[in-house]
Amino acid sequence: MTRATTGTQSIERAAVVMRVIASRNRAGVRLVDVARHGRLERPTAHRILRCLIAEGLVMQDARTRRYFLGHLAFELGLAAASRFDLRDQCRPALARLAAATGDTVFLTLRSGFDTVCIDRAEGTYPIKALVLEVGTRRPLGVGAAGLALLMPLPDEAVREVLAANALRLEGFGHLTLPKMMQMLKRSRALGFALNDASLTPDAVSVGLALPSRYGEPSLAVSIGAIASRMGAARQREIAGMIRGELEDLAAAVDEFAHP
Repeated sequence: MTRATTGTQSIERAAVVMRVIASRNRAGVRLVDVARHGRLERPTAHRILRCLIAEGLVMQDARTRRYFLGHLAFELGLAAASRFDLRDQCRPALARLAAATGDTVFLTLRSGFDTVCIDRAEGTYPIKALVLEVGTRRPLGVGAAGLALLMPLPDEAVREVLAANALRLEGFGHLTLPKMMQMLKRSRALGFALNDASLTPDAVSVGLALPSRYGEPSLAVSIGAIASRMGAARQREIAGMIRGELEDLAAAVDEFAHP
């Protein structure tokens, strides 16, 4: 193996470790989980973590020994926000959807084989389905937004994503690869992504991806509500409302993300 190849592999592995930590940053991650979900040997994972800690990208709680994102990750995010803050472009659409439906609207960004909730708007209905906080990271395919981002992909790409996330799916309502494929098939038939209480009991969400002229979609909008408000007719109605907003939003977001 050449020095260049070794260096590239080290960067790739460090990025994987950062994503694993980011997906569980609220509670922190154990070394064994970093190794397992990163598909790394424990000595390799430990070596990478030591380097990331030295650079400020990761920190370790002295009491629990769990790993969290470090101060430099926060600082880099602040520096990048002015270039990648799609929330400013999308927030008016989210607000209109929240006002029209009364329910909670989520904006989700694809990040490799993950998704990240980057914004949300709350409607006026008194019972909320706040199943996602801003910053929450999930395996791509989990939830209505994750399904929506999988829907346009060719089957080979879908299988690659789900195979990469197979170990993590069990932590989300005991999802399995067959169950994911079943949900994806149904969503494609419906024309919108539907997550009906598989993750959070008594909550249902509907989502659609923003179409992109530049290839695979990277953004999705979803709306979650308690199950009693989400019968089949209302699911279709909400999907139509999201679709209308996305048609107006897609060109602006494409121009913002790809000047």
